[in-house]
Amino acid sequence: MSKQTSRKQSAGKQAARTQPPGKQAARKETARKETAPQQASDGRVPAPAPAPAPETAGSPATDLSRRRLLGTVGAAGAAGLVVGGAGGAFGVSALRDEAPEALTSIGSTRVAFRAAGGGHQAGITTPLQATGHLVAFDLAPGTDRKAAAALLRRWSRTAEELMAGRAPDADTGVALDAGPSSLTVTFGFGHSFFGRTGLTKRRPTELDPLPDFSADALDPDRSNGDLWIQIGADDALVAFHALRALQKDAAGRARLRWQMNGFNRTPGATAHPMTARNLMGQIDGTNNPKPSDRDFDERIFVGRDAEQAWMRGGSYAVVRRIRMLLDDWEKRSRHDQEKVIGRRKDNGAPLTGGSETTPMRLDENRPDGLPVIPANAHARIAAPESNQGAAMLRRPFSYHDGFREDGAPDAGLLFICWQADPLRSFTQIQRKLDRGDALSPFLRHEASGLFAVPPAAEPGDYVGRPLLEG
Repeated sequence: MSKQTSRKQSAGKQAARTQPPGKQAARKETARKETAPQQASDGRVPAPAPAPAPETAGSPATDLSRRRLLGTVGAAGAAGLVVGGAGGAFGVSALRDEAPEALTSIGSTRVAFRAAGGGHQAGITTPLQATGHLVAFDLAPGTDRKAAAALLRRWSRTAEELMAGRAPDADTGVALDAGPSSLTVTFGFGHSFFGRTGLTKRRPTELDPLPDFSADALDPDRSNGDLWIQIGADDALVAFHALRALQKDAAGRARLRWQMNGFNRTPGATAHPMTARNLMGQIDGTNNPKPSDRDFDERIFVGRDAEQAWMRGGSYAVVRRIRMLLDDWEKRSRHDQEKVIGRRKDNGAPLTGGSETTPMRLDENRPDGLPVIPANAHARIAAPESNQGAAMLRRPFSYHDGFREDGAPDAGLLFICWQADPLRSFTQIQRKLDRGDALSPFLRHEASGLFAVPPAAEPGDYVGRPLLEG
């Protein structure tokens, strides 16, 4: 070390020791503000982390084990929980003993697996996550009702551990460094599950197969299935870790039928919370029902008068792999694209004016007498006003599976929608779209599935126990 460098370091240290108390206090206050917990852009509050040990305080390598990360988090209602309760609303509250240097990371956000009092499974009203996996299994030959119950019991135990940020037995260590990252695991039953387990009499009529649509080009090997799992998280390794753990749990009892991988924007990637965009660049999901709507539960969740008691409080998921013909779409001008959708591309506002949330004026005409929002515009045809009030909760992921032989991207939407009755919502709307939607020429429906998703497991239970043991 040169004498000049040594003199500079000594001078710096001396200046720090002789700095006036007021300046030292200001520096401490600045450091305190920089480490104070901040609310995430989507409204979720990260769980507090323990203060770092003195020798590592302020170091990027501060040790935060997944178990310690959640040490100050309680059960439902604790900091960072995002719960779709019986009322269908999001519940977020902050509960903190002390958090002088709490972790401000999306990795610390936790979603509850269980819901006391008949709540809904996570992954339905939970805010969209950055990455997801959709997986379907078929029961292995010889797997009876008792073996299926054992599988759901094991899956529920694993999901609860993972969603709490804890590693299950014989863990692979893939997500060892991460918090729960808003992980959700959602379980559903397909039409074929009931025949294979001797439960045909307990199969809801709402689970009857979807009708054929003219735009369908469905691959049967990537459609339907006995059991369905939806995994979502804000970290790709956390999501893969859950996928791998659940797949290992299924060994000997169920075989993988198909898997689809998707993504969305990472929370915080935009200056303020926004409705998601799809791979066509369009804002997607503007007209979604909201938990604050008076009839939200009635539209999305099965009522207490349902014939099959085990599905009361549950929901039905329609899953479609929809490839977008992006090369064709991107050749169209923005003006033409907006006419196809019926909304502006930049902010999602209807062509009749206003902002994204401004109601569409479907009866407004141009000077030449033609409607401002074209008669075959996607937004017009899919609107509840055009479908006797029918609506569904869209919660999709985008996907990109490389490129096809002709060089076109194999990319599009993993469409997932939730409703109390698929016949009165998805099927009714899709039939209308099938008859003249301007967007249909740019889409190919390549896989499909319909699944009954029961309520969340209550404490001490597993998902689907009222069906399998009732």
